[in-house]
Amino acid sequence: MKLSTRIALAVGITVPVLVLAAGWLLLQLFARDLHAQQDAHLRQRAAQVSADARRLLRVTAADRPAAVEQARERQLYATALDVGIRLTGPEGTVSGGPQPSASVPLPKRTPRPVTVEEGNTDWRVLAVPVRGARPGTDGTLWLFSPDTVSQDQLRLVRRRVVSVALFAAPVSGLLGLAVASRASRPLRRLQQRTSGLDPRASAARLDHEPTGVTEVDDLAATLRTVLARYDEQAARTTGALDTARSFASAAAHELRTPLMSMQTNLEILTDHPDLDPRDRTEVLEDLRSEHTRMLGLLVMLRELGRGDLVEADAFGPVDLAEVVDASVAEARRRHPDAEIGLPAMARLTVHGWEPGLRTLVDNLLANALVHGRSPDGRARIEVGLRQGGHASAPVAVLTVDDRGPGIPPERRATVFERFRRGPGSPGSGLGLTLVAQQTALHGGAVRILDGASGPSGLSGPSTPSGGGTRFEVRLPVRGETVPSLPAERDWLIGTARRPQGFHKVGS
Repeated sequence: MKLSTRIALAVGITVPVLVLAAGWLLLQLFARDLHAQQDAHLRQRAAQVSADARRLLRVTAADRPAAVEQARERQLYATALDVGIRLTGPEGTVSGGPQPSASVPLPKRTPRPVTVEEGNTDWRVLAVPVRGARPGTDGTLWLFSPDTVSQDQLRLVRRRVVSVALFAAPVSGLLGLAVASRASRPLRRLQQRTSGLDPRASAARLDHEPTGVTEVDDLAATLRTVLARYDEQAARTTGALDTARSFASAAAHELRTPLMSMQTNLEILTDHPDLDPRDRTEVLEDLRSEHTRMLGLLVMLRELGRGDLVEADAFGPVDLAEVVDASVAEARRRHPDAEIGLPAMARLTVHGWEPGLRTLVDNLLANALVHGRSPDGRARIEVGLRQGGHASAPVAVLTVDDRGPGIPPERRATVFERFRRGPGSPGSGLGLTLVAQQTALHGGAVRILDGASGPSGLSGPSTPSGGGTRFEVRLPVRGETVPSLPAERDWLIGTARRPQGFHKVGS
């Protein structure tokens, strides 16, 4: 059923009901006014005939001649005029004018007129006490007024109210249909424009100009929002599929070499059971090394995939100092021979993804432990965390200094690329890629600087000027503000138009 038809039916039903309700209220008020007029008339007649009623009771009690008594009765009836009266005293009852029959029970005393029913006739009755000349001669005077005029008027008003309600039903329905049809015209136009939209087959979207009708404009805005969310979700789904394909492709490509090497070593062990123990030990070490490399590669690919698919609702307040402290503690446990300096840090809260921040710090430390060893083979690392920037835009500054050979300026722009490994590196070439990815997801910047000369708090000889490397990561301190994630996250997808669009700055 159309909306305009529903509105027409609702109006066609509501208007007659309102007319009947208003008519009922009007009838009640009209009946009250008519009764008030009758009651005022009865009180006026009661005040006029009360004196004649007392005189009649005195004449009756004094046993005056019948002619005098009859004269008083006529005087009483003449004063009553258009109302019926009934006077009851010790000597009997006299009555005259229109009134109910004697069998109808009457009230003994009423402070105000009341209604008495006799068959289909209603009477307004007022009872007035009349005092005689002496005790024992009191009586009661009733005054009657037929209620037929009021009932006739009320019936006339009732018929007219019902007639108006019956007339209003179809007329209001037709008018409601016409008004609803015109009012719903913008909604029909919106329906026609949206019915041709197919997000799966076309990139065309809703083109809506404000109509001035709040509901229609709000609905159009809602439809635009829904379509935008559909596009966003479709893009995320496409990105997820691309990430899955790239994961499989990268894993297959990067695992081919270690798997072939492992196969070769396994064939050597199988074909040469009498292999020299020293050679067997070397082959087993190669197998263990290749196994570790494959495991690390798979872990890194998984972390890259998680970063490419993370959503904004995974972000929340994170104490960066706690993340750094936990990562340093784990690195010290895994590498007890390394010297990792970590000065006291103040609480520094950022709005971030805690697993991603932990991955960032872990990989910075892992890179320094592998590539930042001093010439004597010892790993001496200094980790720092402080607040920088200015009051309007504070940033968290994380630094990791090592005492390695350093990175030449011309190579610093390439170390964050996928599968970029240094000479003799046992890693997967994805550690610093993960650092750049997480920095970009958190809206920060990473850069490589020359290492600090002789980091404080570390034992051993000072690093010559220009030696060592400093990785510096700057993350905005946003409080509760939800970050805007990069629209194109292609850290794992090698076929993207602009691969690895991370935030990094020159040294």
